[in-house]
Order: sequence, then C-alpha cells, then structure tokens
Amino acid sequence: MTSNDFKLDMTYMYVFHDALRRDLERIARYTAKGSDDPRRMLRSAAGWEMFKKYLRIHHQAEDDAVWPVMYLALADRPDDLALLDAMEAEHAAIDPLLDSIDASLVDRDGGPERLGELVDALRTNLTGHLKHEEADALSLIDATLSEPQWLHFGELQRNAIGDDTRRYLPWLLDDLSEEQVAYILGVMPPPVRSAYYDQWQPAYVDLDAWHRSNSARSDSS
Repeated sequence: MTSNDFKLDMTYMYVFHDALRRDLERIARYTAKGSDDPRRMLRSAAGWEMFKKYLRIHHQAEDDAVWPVMYLALADRPDDLALLDAMEAEHAAIDPLLDSIDASLVDRDGGPERLGELVDALRTNLTGHLKHEEADALSLIDATLSEPQWLHFGELQRNAIGDDTRRYLPWLLDDLSEEQVAYILGVMPPPVRSAYYDQWQPAYVDLDAWHRSNSARSDSS
C-alpha cells in the first residue's frame, strides 16, 4: 500500500520510514569501512544523534497516542490486539539497541566488531518493524483512528521536536528529489518553507551530518 490508499494522510509516515532506512544504510557503511575506526566516525556524526532522537520521539508518540487508543477501540478483536502487542514488542527491542550501540562507541575493549554486530541487529530489527508496520499496522490505524486522533499523534511529535525543527526538516527531506521536497513543503506554512530554503537546508548541508565530505575526499585519494 502507499500513502494514497488511506483515508488518513500517511505521507509523513512513509517519508519518515524512508528517512530511517536511508540512515540505516549510512550507519551500516561506517561499520563496513576498513580504514577509519567506525566507532570514532559514528560517535562524532551529528546524523547519528539526529537519527536516535527522531526515532525515539516517533516511537514515543506512537506509544502514547496511537497504540493506547487502538487497544481500547479493538478490545474485542484478539487478532488485532496481537498485532498491537507485536508493534509494542518491536519497539521494546529496538530502543535498547540504540543504547548498546552508544555504549560500544566508548568501549575501548569491545572493538569495532561488537559495533558491527549491534548495527546489524539494529538494521534487521528496525527494517523488519518498518516493513511489518507498513504491511499490516498502518491499514489498521487508518481504519481505527479518527482524524483528530491522528492529528494529535502528529502534534505530539512536533511538540517534542520543538525548536529542533530547523534540523529535523532538512534531515527528514535529505536525499529526496526537488519535486518530493516541494510536495511535502507545500502543505506547510509559507514562513516554514522560506526558513527551510533560506536557512535550515543550507545549515544542514554545512553541518555535514554524516561526514560525507570526508568520505568523498577519501574515495578520491
């Protein structure tokens, strides 16, 4: 299914999921490098901090505003409740992996091999969760939540991101085509669009969140 198949606007969900998949590939490339210590590279990457922060905000908003509402609405439907249980269990497996990766980044005795194992586990668990949510949970969310309840879920995320929107929005839209960016920004207030193009996106490029300029120099040498 795509975002056009729902009564609720699921565009953000698919864009956010794709941003997570994009960054999982970048994180995995760190552990595949044979030269620089991947622990140092990932530890110093602003992109890793943003990935963790926005993923946790997203999961917390689902745990607070989506699953509880659905548990109440679907109380007499055991198969649907089992799906909700699976969603929460998958969240519970993912978040500790972020902490374990952080611990491995400062563990001088663990070595990069341990980091590689943890990143593989994160990639497997999170990719599987996203696929499961898109295949089964989003249609159930669409059939269960009202428009105000869905908007409340989005509001919780926006409030949690707060002033960090200046980094969040360029992070979310990173690597999308100009047409895709224009489509997503088209539903936002004009001051937000102006700030994105004039300030936020150029600042995000300068931040070099994943050390891409260093990687380009290394690849060309």
